Amino acid sequence: MGIDASIRNQFPILDQQVNDRKLVYLDSAASSQKPLVVIEAIDNYYKTVHSNVHRGVHTLGTRATDAYEGARENVRRFIKAQHHEEIIFTRGTTTAINIVASSYGMEHVQEGDEIVVTYLEHHANLIPWQQVAKKKKAKLKYVDLTADGRVTIEAVKAQISDRTKVVAMAHVSNVLGTINPIKEVAQLAHAVGAAMVVDAAQSAPHQKIDVVDLDCDFLAFSAHKMCGPTGIGVLYGKKALLNAMEPVEFGGEMIDYVGLEESTFKPSPYRFEAGTPIIAGAVGLSAAIDFLEEIGLENIEAHERELARYAMAQMREIDGLTIYGPEERVGLVTFNLGDVHAHDVATVLDMQGVAVRAGHHCAQPLMRWLGASSTARASFYLYNTQEEVDALVTGLRQTKEYFSHGF
Repeated sequence: MGIDASIRNQFPILDQQVNDRKLVYLDSAASSQKPLVVIEAIDNYYKTVHSNVHRGVHTLGTRATDAYEGARENVRRFIKAQHHEEIIFTRGTTTAINIVASSYGMEHVQEGDEIVVTYLEHHANLIPWQQVAKKKKAKLKYVDLTADGRVTIEAVKAQISDRTKVVAMAHVSNVLGTINPIKEVAQLAHAVGAAMVVDAAQSAPHQKIDVVDLDCDFLAFSAHKMCGPTGIGVLYGKKALLNAMEPVEFGGEMIDYVGLEESTFKPSPYRFEAGTPIIAGAVGLSAAIDFLEEIGLENIEAHERELARYAMAQMREIDGLTIYGPEERVGLVTFNLGDVHAHDVATVLDMQGVAVRAGHHCAQPLMRWLGASSTARASFYLYNTQEEVDALVTGLRQTKEYFSHGF
């Protein structure tokens, strides 16, 4: 499949049984598992390095600052940003998008303006813009999808106008695996003076990203979906835009001068990193980036797509099973098994050691567009194998048999 099977051995959590079956973890789109190098990097940080950053001049403080700022530089290089000031550490994708909406959005969107989104958006890239539209009396506009759930340039053009101030779009759909034409959409947004905001939570773990080539104004992603720790993510923003934005949190580290009545703030990134930052998380994210790059993002992407193609071919042989989304997709398959509720499907699969996600996937508008209250989703990553896809398909057949006739 293009990836050495020994890579799986670097993920200790996968070496266990669930319900007396070998664990088959197919929920990496929700959160990926962690390799030993990431676990050990965080462990080593706490054992030998930990101190607060930036403020101290003692040895541990210097080490911690070097590790934290070194992680920022590693992220900058990973997404090919031009300046380290363009990399802000956040709690995750959700926080990153909320920063953009609360600061840039509230400043630039006025009454009667428009914010363009799609039906594909995760709630994290929808609700913040709903709030901006509500408070500023602006209009939220949705890009229509093709029958198989794709975004076309023609559909985007139909929604963008000279009143558009923000276009917010997922790079990859967490439900359908759809890959959106971000670079072309950014050109359309910029032609009318709008900002392009990209939710890269489902793309950064799986494919190379070049923010300069995409020409997006803001881009957000989370560490925990890309072999890194929970609780840390990244907001990329163009330097000039970030330095013109107001902070959304206030306190230590982000200030320049504090008087009794007024204060001034540091430039980006520090103006958006109030308080003690997520130092260990940054160290873990940096180690995850090194791990992924050593394997090769292009190899990871090819491996996952091959698994998805294989899975869809096998699943289509199951009568009554519906697969949602386009043929060309990343490594996930969202489906329903006849009229069996997705939660019941996931429960029976779990009895067989197979972990999949079930529900609305934080994408209720998309569920309504699909005409489904919920779906099940199997998502693949670099540690998954063809044999695990076979286990999923076998489990689905047994699930169908169970709800048709009982065990």
